[in-house]
Amino acid sequence: MKNRIITLFLCFVLLSPQIFGGERRTKPFTFVQLTDTQLGFGGYEHDLQSFEQAVKQINELNPDFVVICGDLVNVASDSSYQDFKQIRKNLRMPCYCVPGNHDVGNIPNDTTLAFYRKKIGKDYYRFNHKGSSFIVANSLLWNADVANESEKFDKWFVKSLEAAGKKGRPVFVAGHFPLYTSEPDEEAQYYNIIPERRKELLDLFLENQVSAYLTGHTHKLICNEYNGIQMVSCETTSKNFDERPIGFRLWEVSSDSISHRFIPLGQ
Repeated sequence: MKNRIITLFLCFVLLSPQIFGGERRTKPFTFVQLTDTQLGFGGYEHDLQSFEQAVKQINELNPDFVVICGDLVNVASDSSYQDFKQIRKNLRMPCYCVPGNHDVGNIPNDTTLAFYRKKIGKDYYRFNHKGSSFIVANSLLWNADVANESEKFDKWFVKSLEAAGKKGRPVFVAGHFPLYTSEPDEEAQYYNIIPERRKELLDLFLENQVSAYLTGHTHKLICNEYNGIQMVSCETTSKNFDERPIGFRLWEVSSDSISHRFIPLGQ
């Protein structure tokens, strides 16, 4: 009996590397990066229809979940958020929303943040999926010093990122504003994070082994790589400025690779 117990214990150790410090493998999964549904930006009826079409195609693809990288609506109101939620509820998988500047303002305040939190939910949070860590950030609080909000968010973000990095699994951060659009040392502009914060964040991302930073805001495809970190601002479902078709990105995650591809609407 004693020998049998020892044998079972050894088998358990060999088959459980993630518990006993051996190789950690990521279970394969897919998810969708959607951004700037921004109801009312490309024409209200057009944006409703394109969001509905995106939901239909996403359901057919059947990914594990969806991340919407901000600007859910063009003008935040009871009716626009209601329309957004009416379409979103048709998704057959979990959907995680990120706040954008059209949702909470370029400089958020108590009123805009409270309204978003009441209508949509938390503006920053984290979740895990099949061993990978996802951190949803309110990137507007990186560009603006909002009393009682920015400092609290910063502390939470650093703590959350450090905890995720220690797991030795893929770490994804989702925001609205890209850290930069062309070069890591570019000057501050409407489409990026201010340089002093950007440097801190790039260092944090590297220290904690971030695999990818997912954003929107630019209304055009931007794919950068920073020391192995994928930084992707993807196509929108409302209106693109680079003449690319509207659509979304399908991400595929496994132990061997993390990749993404464009899915146009209506095809």
